[in-house]
Amino acid sequence: MTTPQDHPHDPLDPDDLQRTVQEKTEAFQADLEQAERDSPSQPGQDVTATPVVAPAPVAEPGNPSAPSAPQPEPPDGDPAEPGHPEPREDGQQAGTGGDSPAETADLSPASTSPETDGTPGGDQGPAADRAPEHPTSAVASPRRSRAASPSTPPVEPTVVAGAPVDPDAVRAVVEGWSHDPHAVLGAHPVGEGWAVRTLRPDAVAVTVVDQDGTRYEAPQLHGAGVYEALLPQQPGDYRVEVVYGDGQGGTTTVLVDDPYRWLPTLGEMDQHLIREGRHERLWEVLGAHVRSYDTPGGAVTGVSFAVWAPNARGVKVTGDFDWWQARALPMRSLGSSGVWELFVPAAEVGQRYRFHVLGADGQWREKSDPLAFATEVPPLNASVITHSEYEWGDDEWLADRAEGNWHERPVSAYEVHLGSWKQGLSYRQLADELVEYATYAGFTHLEFMPVAEHPFGGSWGYQVTGYFAPSARFGVPDDFRYLVDKAHQAGLGVIIDWVPAHFPKDAWSLGRFDGTALYEHGDPRRGEQMDWGTFVFDFGRSEVRNFLVANALYWCKEFHVDGLRVDAVASMLYLDYSRKEGEWSPNIHGGRENLEAVAFLQEMNATVYREVPGVMTIAEESTAWPGVTRPTYLGGLGFGFKWNMGWMHDSLGYVEKQPVHRVYHHNQLTFSLVYAYSENYVLPISHDEVVYGKGSLLRKMPGDRWQQLANVRAYLAYMWAHPGKQLLFMGQEFAQDGEWADSRSLDWWHLDDPAHRAVLSLVADLNARYKEIEALWSQDVDPGGFQWIDANDAAGNVLSFLRYGSGGSALACVANFAGTPHEGYRIGLPRGGRWREVLNTDAEGYGGSGVGNLGGVDAVPEPWHGQPFSAVVSAPPLGTCWFLHEG
Repeated sequence: MTTPQDHPHDPLDPDDLQRTVQEKTEAFQADLEQAERDSPSQPGQDVTATPVVAPAPVAEPGNPSAPSAPQPEPPDGDPAEPGHPEPREDGQQAGTGGDSPAETADLSPASTSPETDGTPGGDQGPAADRAPEHPTSAVASPRRSRAASPSTPPVEPTVVAGAPVDPDAVRAVVEGWSHDPHAVLGAHPVGEGWAVRTLRPDAVAVTVVDQDGTRYEAPQLHGAGVYEALLPQQPGDYRVEVVYGDGQGGTTTVLVDDPYRWLPTLGEMDQHLIREGRHERLWEVLGAHVRSYDTPGGAVTGVSFAVWAPNARGVKVTGDFDWWQARALPMRSLGSSGVWELFVPAAEVGQRYRFHVLGADGQWREKSDPLAFATEVPPLNASVITHSEYEWGDDEWLADRAEGNWHERPVSAYEVHLGSWKQGLSYRQLADELVEYATYAGFTHLEFMPVAEHPFGGSWGYQVTGYFAPSARFGVPDDFRYLVDKAHQAGLGVIIDWVPAHFPKDAWSLGRFDGTALYEHGDPRRGEQMDWGTFVFDFGRSEVRNFLVANALYWCKEFHVDGLRVDAVASMLYLDYSRKEGEWSPNIHGGRENLEAVAFLQEMNATVYREVPGVMTIAEESTAWPGVTRPTYLGGLGFGFKWNMGWMHDSLGYVEKQPVHRVYHHNQLTFSLVYAYSENYVLPISHDEVVYGKGSLLRKMPGDRWQQLANVRAYLAYMWAHPGKQLLFMGQEFAQDGEWADSRSLDWWHLDDPAHRAVLSLVADLNARYKEIEALWSQDVDPGGFQWIDANDAAGNVLSFLRYGSGGSALACVANFAGTPHEGYRIGLPRGGRWREVLNTDAEGYGGSGVGNLGGVDAVPEPWHGQPFSAVVSAPPLGTCWFLHEG
C-alpha cells in the first residue's frame, strides 16, 4: 500500500503545473522590478518599454523544475536551396501591414481575434497579453513614430553584455535542428540588460527598434544570419529593421515583427489532449491559423503554424512569406505533445507553405501540412493558408436535421463525382446546376465521392493526401461551403465519401512523416495495402485515431455535411484482407480481426453522433461482419447504415439474365429479405457497378433497346419499393448507355432522346411518390414494415410484396420481370376496397407499352396468398406497379 508521501503530486496535475508556473512568474517579476530600480534610465526616455517576450521553455510535465533537454547531435544540412529575399510589391513592410507599427492595416476580420474563454485551442497571444503586471497603457504612443525614421541614429548599448550564448545552440537554430529556437532568438535578459537576437539570413544590416522607437544596432552573431542587439532595458513591443541587398547594387529596408517574441498558440490543455489522443477539435490548434493581436505598436496579424511530428529532430516552416528559403523560421517543440509550433507575423491568407522535417533518421523531408485547410491545385501540392469568412444560411435545415431519426425518414441519395458530372464546373457553378437538377429529380440527398484533396484524379478521390482540405480543383474551401449551403436551402442533404482506411505513399504526404512510421503502422503486414499500393493507418495509436476522429467531426462541423459514407470498411476490419498466408499477423488472441480498427470505428461513430446530432454514418462493408449498425453500447460498430452489397450483387446478377433464364435464378431476388433487417441498409447502385468493363445499368440489361430501357425502369421501381434507403449513381437516372469514365462528362445528349428523358421522368416520379408514401420508408428497419404476397412465382418471373407504414398506410408492389404481360393476375391483399395504382413503369409516358390497371383495382373478400382479400391485376411486361390502399 502506498501513502501520499510516496507520490507527492501527480506529474500531469494541471493544478501543480499552474502553481509552479505562477511561482516562477512571481519570482521573475520580483527580480525584474529590482533590476529596473537598480538600473538608471536611458537619457531622453521618460518611460520604460514593456517586453513582449516568450518565457523560458516550460519543463516537461513530469518535473516542472527540470532543466531543458540537451540539443541532439547535429545532422546533415537541409538541402533546401536558399532564395533571395525581395520587398513586398505593395511597399508595405512584412509583418505589420504598414510602414510602421503605428500604421497597421486591418487585414483580419474581428472573428480572428484571440478567444479568451479558456477553451482548448484558444489563442495564447503575446506574452504581454497575459501579463497584467506589465501594464502597456503606460507607453507613450507618440514615440512609436520614431521607429519609422531611418535618420534616428542607433543608440549604443550602455550595458556590458553578459555571458555569450552557447555556440552549439546557435548552430542548432541556424541549421534547423533546435528543439527550442526561442531560447536563443527573441528577447532575453543578459547581465544587467537585454539581448534581442534575430535570424535574418542574407541581411546586410539589422537594427532593433524598441517600443519607444529607440534604435539599437545588431551586429552579426553568426555567419548564417543571427544578429544580436544589446539593450539597457526591456525592448517591449519591438520591431526589427532589416536591410537587404536588392541584387542591383542597392538595398531595400523592411520593418518586420519578430516570430520569436510570441508565446505558443497551444495551451497546456491542448497539449495534454493531443498527448492523450482526445482533442476532438484538433483542427482548431494544428494547421495554419490566421491570428490577430493588439499590441502597443498596433495590431499584428500573422499565421500560427503547428504540426505533430513527435520523432522529428527539427522542423522548419517555409513558404511564400520567406521566399521559400527554409532557413529563417525554425519551429519550437512543445515537449511530449510532439507538436512543433511557430507564429509568423509576416504570413498572409493565400500564401503557400510547407514543413521541412528533419526525421529521426537524420534525413530532411519536405512535407505538406497534414491539417492543411487548403492546397494548391494538383498536381501541385503545397499547402495554402486560408481563412473562412463564409456566412451560412442553412439554419432551418440544421434545425430539422438535428431531429435525426433518419431510419424513419426518406433517404434517396444521388451519388456524384464532381469532376465528371459536368466537366469544368466549379463548386459555385455546381451549387446552381447540380442542386437544381437533383431537386428536379426529387432526390433527398447528394452523395459526393471524396472531396478531400487527392493528387491523382484517376483515384476518384479515394487516395487522400489532404484530409482537411476540399479539393482545390473546383475552388476554395468557402466555395465548397457555398455548395453545401445552397443544397441545404434547396432541401437536399449532403453526404461525402470519407477514406480513413489508407493513404497514398507520396513522399510529400503523410508517409514516414517524421522519419518514422508515424501515421501508418510500422509492420508492413499491417501498415501497407498491397492491392492499392498505399499505407494503412495505425489504428492502435491514439494520436492517429485522434487525427481521424477529429477529421470526421471537422467535415460535419466546418462544412455542415450531413453524413459520412466510410469507404473500404472491410479492409479495416480484417487483418488478412486481400493477403495470402504469411502476409498478415494475427491479433493478440490469434484471430484475424483488427481489434484496433474496430475500436477506432466505434470511437468515431460514437463521437460523431454525440457531437453532431442528426448526421448519419454509412459503412461500405461487403462482408457478414455482425453488428455494423448496432449501437456501440451494445458492442456494435455504431454506424447508422450499411451498404447492402449482397442485394446489389444478387439483384444485378438476376436482371442481367434473359427473362427465359430468370426462372432458375429467382432466389437472387428473394434472398435479400432473409437478412434485410439484420442491419440498417442502404441499397446502392454505385459508381463501382458501372466502370471497368461492367457496363452501365442500361448495358447490363438483355434484349433490344426497348427491352433494356423497360428492364431499367422495372428494376428501379422494384429497388425503390424494397426495404432500405436508396442510392443511385449519376447517369443511371437517365439510363446512360456508356459506362462511366472520370475523364469526361456524362452523356447529357441522351436527354434529347425521349426514351432516355422518360427514364429521368420516371426517377423523378419514383422519388416524388417515395417521399409522399410513408410505407416506403417509415419502417425500413422494422420487419413489421414488410410482408410477402408471393415470393415463389419463379415461373412467371413475378415478385409481389407489401410495405406498411408506421401510420397505417399499405402499399402493394408487383414486379414482372418476364418479357410478356400477365393479364388477370390475382394477388392476395390484407384489406378490402380500392387500391390506387400510383406508379406503373410501363406507362406510355415513360416509354412503355401501356399495359395498366385503369388507375387501380378493387380488393374483394376472396382469400388468396394467405390474405383475406384479393384483386386481379394486369402485370405489364418488364414492368413494376405500385398500388396504394385508399379504403
